[in-house]
Amino acid sequence: MRVLVVTAVPVERDAVTRAFGGTGEAVALPGGELHRAGAFDVLAGGAGPAAAAAATAFALASADAPYGLVVSAGIGGAFTPLTPLGSLVVASDIVAADLGADTPEGFLPVTALGFGRDRFTTPPALVREVAAAAGAASGPVLTVSTVTGTAERAADLLAAHPGALAEAMEGFGVAEAAARAEVPVLELRAVSNAVGPRDRDAWRIGDALAALTDAFGKTAPVLEGWNRHDDRHRS
Repeated sequence: MRVLVVTAVPVERDAVTRAFGGTGEAVALPGGELHRAGAFDVLAGGAGPAAAAAATAFALASADAPYGLVVSAGIGGAFTPLTPLGSLVVASDIVAADLGADTPEGFLPVTALGFGRDRFTTPPALVREVAAAAGAASGPVLTVSTVTGTAERAADLLAAHPGALAEAMEGFGVAEAAARAEVPVLELRAVSNAVGPRDRDAWRIGDALAALTDAFGKTAPVLEGWNRHDDRHRS
């Protein structure tokens, strides 16, 4: 089966397709352009969970054949020193970190309000295989609608989500669309900056994009070989 990879912006999409030797065949979709490279369809779906969910859902619904896996991919911020700049993170859980309600007692996730969900657990065996192939850390990756810009907010997120390795803006949206289509989902991030005060001079976007290309080069056989009906991947 084919693999759908959803990034936020074209520069991330192009970093992924470079792993397969180029941009591949361009397929026009309303509001975007999907690049087909071998078994991989790579789409820049837009920034944020809403755009990511809409783009993923449309790509899944309009596909001429079913996808076996959806991957949310791109660069992101990390809770260093656990995940230093230029390193890779595979999400064990994709968590909606700011979906809920603010109260005098603190933040309540949407699940505490009695509806919805605030996380997706990715297939453990697939996470292990991808992390081993890429030399990546694995742990929760947070999806936020507002990028963290202060040390206080970074500390609050870690307190609420112990063990979180990184934050980005699209993973939960991609996962929500994939789940509704009953397709397994994975999130793979290359670290471009530390979560906390915004210091653009310290960002390593070029290094992170290069790491993303390298990661897909190393993990392509694992991702392409994934089959949602293969019982060995269920634990």
